[in-house]
Amino acid sequence: MTVFRHMTMMLMAGAAAPVMAQSFENVARLESGLVAELGAGIGEPGGPAAPIDRRLKLASCPDPLAYDPPNLGAVAVRCAALGWRIRVPLMRAAGGASAQGQLDQGELVIRKGDPVELVAGGKFFSVSSQAIAEQDGRIGARIRVRGGAKNAPMMVEVVREGVVRIPGS
Repeated sequence: MTVFRHMTMMLMAGAAAPVMAQSFENVARLESGLVAELGAGIGEPGGPAAPIDRRLKLASCPDPLAYDPPNLGAVAVRCAALGWRIRVPLMRAAGGASAQGQLDQGELVIRKGDPVELVAGGKFFSVSSQAIAEQDGRIGARIRVRGGAKNAPMMVEVVREGVVRIPGS
């Protein structure tokens, strides 16, 4: 009976090996692909703000990774086949210019009554909400916006067309 138990244990261990040997996505490869896609290195304007956390354990993607266009100061890296996605914060372009194109500092980019995207965040995250502009504004100007009819107005800084941020965030 002991020999039978040993053989059963060996067979079970052999069957469990493929499950235990599940491969994870190579984060260094993911990072180098992102840098190549963006055309800017880590810490450079337009590139990732920081290296991707090496502790991430993402299932290895069988298909090529998809890189969404930069949005709200970050770019999303997706594996459509497995359904995972990570957002990587980006460094702001030099002078605060947007990567979507530079507008003249004197041009009005927000008008009173326009819906705007209100963004707040730190070095490695961002949160956004919708608000209504109560004043006209140029890039870099401070204007009043209101998050809702019953909310108090707040002062924000115009970042680009349709986007404002809370100063200091």
